Amino acid sequence: MGKIAPSLMCVDLLNVERDIKLLEEAGVDYLHVDIMDNHFVPNITLSFDFIKSIKRITDIPLDVHLMINNPEESLQYLDMLTAGDIVCIHYESTIHIHRAIGMIKDLGVKVGLALNPGTPIGVIENLLPDLDMVLIMTVNPGFAGQKLIPSMLEKIEKLRALLNEKGYSEIEIEVDGNVSFDHAKLMYEKGADIYVGGSSSVFSKENSIVENCKRFREIIGS
Repeated sequence: MGKIAPSLMCVDLLNVERDIKLLEEAGVDYLHVDIMDNHFVPNITLSFDFIKSIKRITDIPLDVHLMINNPEESLQYLDMLTAGDIVCIHYESTIHIHRAIGMIKDLGVKVGLALNPGTPIGVIENLLPDLDMVLIMTVNPGFAGQKLIPSMLEKIEKLRALLNEKGYSEIEIEVDGNVSFDHAKLMYEKGADIYVGGSSSVFSKENSIVENCKRFREIIGS
């Protein structure tokens, strides 16, 4: 069964608590928090202080996506996280990926590893014993509202096959980037587990957040 991780990039920042309460009502599985540094990606978004504030108003587990260079230099600021949370870093963001993963494990949270669209899935093979989740970026990271890169659907399928073949079928696959209702159905068929919903699904203006999440769950088998 699929899991929903709404992107907090898409909440109404003047009404964050209101939107999070609606997401609680909808029973979402995670809150996806993007942190960007204007170096690894050409944008700046949410902050570690934002995460601290979110932790004070909800018990929904956080899915923290660090789109920053050398994330191991910033992990100390995530000491507010708890066992159900995920910290996801990019394979491309550091030359010391094993060290960074070890530092995440020391936080006592789940470990995620993100791959940019141009990064082949084979790079994760030696890291599989330490991972709980692999994030497939289906757009180039940095901005909401981009078009899905069609070849990423095949990449999801290949990753699921690799994980099963290597005996790591319990590692979850997350997808991020134009996860619309239509695309979510295709991603589900390819083997995705966690869906980062944004303006084209969870926060679509066509219906309420609660109604959108209900429709999303019907699509991803949960």
